[in-house]
Amino acid sequence: MIKGKNAIVTGSTSGIGLAIAHSLAAEGCNILLNGFGDKSLITGIVNELNSKYGVRVDYSPADMTKPKDIVDMIDMCDRVFGRTDILVNNAGIQATGPTDGYSIEKWDQIIAINLSASFHAIRAALPGMKKRNYGRIINIASVHGLVGSIDKCAYVAAKHGLVGLTKVVALENGDYDLTCNAICPGWVHTPLVDKQIDDRSKAEGKTAEQITKEMLGEKQAMKRFTETDQIGGLAVYLCSDSARTITGTTIAIDGGWTAA
Repeated sequence: MIKGKNAIVTGSTSGIGLAIAHSLAAEGCNILLNGFGDKSLITGIVNELNSKYGVRVDYSPADMTKPKDIVDMIDMCDRVFGRTDILVNNAGIQATGPTDGYSIEKWDQIIAINLSASFHAIRAALPGMKKRNYGRIINIASVHGLVGSIDKCAYVAAKHGLVGLTKVVALENGDYDLTCNAICPGWVHTPLVDKQIDDRSKAEGKTAEQITKEMLGEKQAMKRFTETDQIGGLAVYLCSDSARTITGTTIAIDGGWTAA
């Protein structure tokens, strides 16, 4: 359904973004990767996607804190692949701490990467999408775009803002074959989460299995993680013709976190 389309996935050298890149490439999408990482690692990802799925793959080193880099990334996709059909705004960072002691530098960085970068990318991609009367924009938000948690003021503010941006872009472009939606994951099984489990296990003298059940049980009805390829599958669906009238929505994939 999306074979031959061209997709940008930010923050796609690891984790959720990499899984989305794999899922889109498996359906025949050409992929422009973006993210930080060792040069050899990135080259390996590019080669793997190309050889495994037979699609065109390139890489943009755009820094998501720099608006010009983001515009250049969109221009690169248009230049290398001919157009930008799909934009997945996935890049994000996290830092925790109480609001009254929160680092101003971290606040600015999280807002820039988790929210403003998506605005700059969407702003740059929209004219071409509207001209061609086709576009799929997916913002990877979080359950924290729907609910709050202590010690996460910047992250929660950014993700709530991203959900709001999603709705506005959808409303403004209803006359085109152009959708904008937000995916809101809960606990996702990534190397970063594995490290959190390991650290907490050592600190509390409990098994990794016990810590996992406690972490999930604190928030979710389901005591299991969402896997990154499940988020990739949801992204593929939102890009398909079957979802062409789904726009302005927030889709929680959170094991029941936001059901209460």
